[in-house]
Amino acid sequence: MTDQPAQKTEDYKSTVFLPQTDFPMKAGLAAKEPAIAARWEAMDLYGKLREKRAGRERFILHDGPPYANGDIHMGHAMNKVLKDIIVRSQSLLGKDAPYVPGWDCHGLPIEWKIEEEYRKKKLNKDEVPAQEFRAQCRAYADKWVDVQREQFKRLGIMGDWEDPYLTMKFDAEATIVGELLKFAVSGQLYRGAKPVMWSPVEKTALAEAEVEYEDVTSTQIDVAFEIVEAPHAPELVGAHAVIWTTTPWTIPVNQALAYGPEIEYAVVTYPNCRFLVARELAAEFINRIGSAPQGDPIAPFPEADMWDAKLHIVKGSDLAGAVARHPMHHLGGFFAKPRPFLPGDFVTTDAGTGLVHMAPDHGEDDFTLCKAHGINPVFAVEGDGKYRADWLWLGGQGSVINPKFVSKDGPICTDLRDAGALLAASDDFRHSYPHSWRSKAKIIFRATPQWFIPMDAPQNVMPAKAGISSGGAQTPETPASAGVTATGGNGATLREIALDAIAHTRWVPERSTNRIRSMVEGRPDWVISRQRAWGVPIALYVHRKSGHYLVDPAVNARIVEAFKQGGADAWFGADHQALLGPDYDLADYEVVNDILDVWFDSGSTHSFVVEGRYGEGARADLYIEGSDQHRGWFQSSLLESCGTRGQAPYKAVLTHGFALDGTGKKMSKSLGNVVDPLKIMSESGADILRVWVASTDYFDDVRIGKEVLAGASDAYRKLRNTFRYMLGALSDYDEETEAVSYGEMPELERYMLHRLATLDAELRAVVDKSQGSDSWLEFSRYSRAIFDFANSDLSAFFFDIRKDCLYCDAKSDPKRRAYRTLLDTLFHALVRYVAPIIPFTAEEVWQSRFPSDEDSVHFLEWPEVDARWIDTGLADKWTELRDQREQVNEAIEPLRRDKIVRSSLDADVTMGELLPVGDVDFAEVAIVARVTMGEGDGIVVRPSEWHKCGRCWRKLPEVSEDGTLCDRCATVLSA
Repeated sequence: MTDQPAQKTEDYKSTVFLPQTDFPMKAGLAAKEPAIAARWEAMDLYGKLREKRAGRERFILHDGPPYANGDIHMGHAMNKVLKDIIVRSQSLLGKDAPYVPGWDCHGLPIEWKIEEEYRKKKLNKDEVPAQEFRAQCRAYADKWVDVQREQFKRLGIMGDWEDPYLTMKFDAEATIVGELLKFAVSGQLYRGAKPVMWSPVEKTALAEAEVEYEDVTSTQIDVAFEIVEAPHAPELVGAHAVIWTTTPWTIPVNQALAYGPEIEYAVVTYPNCRFLVARELAAEFINRIGSAPQGDPIAPFPEADMWDAKLHIVKGSDLAGAVARHPMHHLGGFFAKPRPFLPGDFVTTDAGTGLVHMAPDHGEDDFTLCKAHGINPVFAVEGDGKYRADWLWLGGQGSVINPKFVSKDGPICTDLRDAGALLAASDDFRHSYPHSWRSKAKIIFRATPQWFIPMDAPQNVMPAKAGISSGGAQTPETPASAGVTATGGNGATLREIALDAIAHTRWVPERSTNRIRSMVEGRPDWVISRQRAWGVPIALYVHRKSGHYLVDPAVNARIVEAFKQGGADAWFGADHQALLGPDYDLADYEVVNDILDVWFDSGSTHSFVVEGRYGEGARADLYIEGSDQHRGWFQSSLLESCGTRGQAPYKAVLTHGFALDGTGKKMSKSLGNVVDPLKIMSESGADILRVWVASTDYFDDVRIGKEVLAGASDAYRKLRNTFRYMLGALSDYDEETEAVSYGEMPELERYMLHRLATLDAELRAVVDKSQGSDSWLEFSRYSRAIFDFANSDLSAFFFDIRKDCLYCDAKSDPKRRAYRTLLDTLFHALVRYVAPIIPFTAEEVWQSRFPSDEDSVHFLEWPEVDARWIDTGLADKWTELRDQREQVNEAIEPLRRDKIVRSSLDADVTMGELLPVGDVDFAEVAIVARVTMGEGDGIVVRPSEWHKCGRCWRKLPEVSEDGTLCDRCATVLSA
């Protein structure tokens, strides 16, 4: 077969209507995006958009505040991009969708950084005046707010960057303390002493959200407590009750033993001693101890089924009234007091000995059970983890999280061994243990005086008094002077209100409902106090004699006003007598200087961001954060709002997973597998990162690495080329003179309008909550649908078929005009659809066709879809035609591979069966020379005997020899 002459091809090239555009194939995003962002800032894109959407239905996505303490990481990037995609998509729907970014500026993340600087200089933070230290924290937060702001803007995040919210702004601090005082006024606040998670390194209480769990190896010990009384089982007197623990440091604070009333206990007899353990755990216990406490050899035990029957068995309930003595009873004082046996429904036979030693200072169950029996904490362990200096055993020693101190050869085990009470000890017990996620150090449960918001007290009867005694938290009757009136005791509890609010909130994905519900169902009272310096103080006055905190509207108003004028610093340098006013004497009151839990700060942001900017009673349409925030911001916001407003601060909550490296591992500097979003933007551009975010199934953990980013880059490149083609094809399009109506369009164009309409419905289901779709906010579906449409429906199918029409038909030809009319429709739809995902590129595309200094693609609204475009009958026909087209392409491929034909245009196709095509030219659809019907049901392909037109390159019967013109091309050139 003869190719057309090179000279003739060159002669006709100038007559072909090739796409013309300056839009580059190479994106160059890393260099181009900052200029686009600068243009947006100069034109005040965000402000102008607010003006254009003023008065429309509002959609509020409330930004969960990151900590202002370092460069952004991939988790930040993923979270902020997802928020921006959603906000932009809501704006595209025509809604007023503001976005107010914010930062959490208080608390340990920032304070810890300042302390690190002190430690480097070998300075003691506690010796620095509080005001000076707080000023350094504020300056540090200010610095990182500015840094992160620019980094977020570089990601293409559109928002009110000129007026973000900061929890350290004076108005914010005033509102936070005002929210605290609401809890105080309603009686939902008490001070008590019970175990909380405590960091000996940071010397403060921690919230659950500030704790992470890591596997550690601990010391496990079996300790014997001699039974001295047993009224219901006198034969046990002289035997030793055995407890097993992995926290040896709690033994010096032991006050009781717990048993399970329904558990069967066995007396295991050794030479010279008897041990009481759960029957089910006796064999494991024997294996652990191996020898008697005095070191005497033990005769080998027979098989379990032989000796089990010989064991003396007692029911757990028989231990009621029994008393043991502490192994260190010889020290006298605290250790000489009897240790009662108490029934505990939490005691199991899963591990250990079936007996649990009780230290009410250091465990929730311990505290609750002991308190019910009049046993109170003793506060033996100090804030730094050492036993207090006057403690009889190990006074002034520690720290209790020091592995050497609690090891089998440490002082605790050594003393127990010398006392003949240590039956077994090993340093090899592997288990999960809580750590501070900032210092990475172990934490402990420690009873300290703290402020709490109760979960289970009826809200309208919670007293406004709190005191501390050796018994821990108290809830005495409310004094009249407190300003809180009991109203009958039938109010709902905070837990009940929160659980009801959860049920009336939409959780995305739906399965996340179970996570937040279970956490609220099982959480303890909210400890809101911290023993730190940087944050909002718990601005209360506690009467020194009664222990009641003062509730006076006038005093509260003066406190809030002082915070508005001077921020939280005003409390630490305040004239407290002036704040109290003439009705109270400062000498009668303790000034509380504890700091509020930083989660209370962020949990209150809805009050000064959502309500503060959009009116009282306003609620966020959506909160979006990672799955860890079910125990963090989602929950603290829920509890704060339910406690002050009786409802959740949000209507819906989206939970996303975490960004992992390319192999699915957690990113870590020590592993060297951190993927830096700043580097990606500097090398590839923010839009590539945004494509990755939009394409992931972010409801679960997601991976990012070179291969993943390469996939995102490839998807972006194909989409960019789709726009480049449309821009070129529409370069001289004039709607007024070229546009044709729907009824004038060929079947193929009408089919593509049907495909556009179905795409529109699929995309709208993702962004428009009113559609009631299960796919709401699943942008992986959204982006996948766009990419598939652009690649499969347009580039590989529609554009491929209509290139000949665009290039070679006369400009006035109705089919070419219909094609360009549809291209214009497709362009206006697609550039809108992709704008939330790739805002920089969408702006570049829009400005390339409609350049304007004052206009932006992001001012546009969702494209309108004509109901007539949906034509299922036509769609069914073309779906089958596309299938046949694919079969033809598959049949041609072997000939192309063997170079029998150079392209499908060189092929004649004989088909045994062809769908009724009507006016459709299937040869044009299949892009072959001709299609004929034959016998059988297969497809036969052979080189066409026709000649190739020198202008359109189609092989047609009227072309006399290669290089001459077909009838169409001759007509076009002669016009």
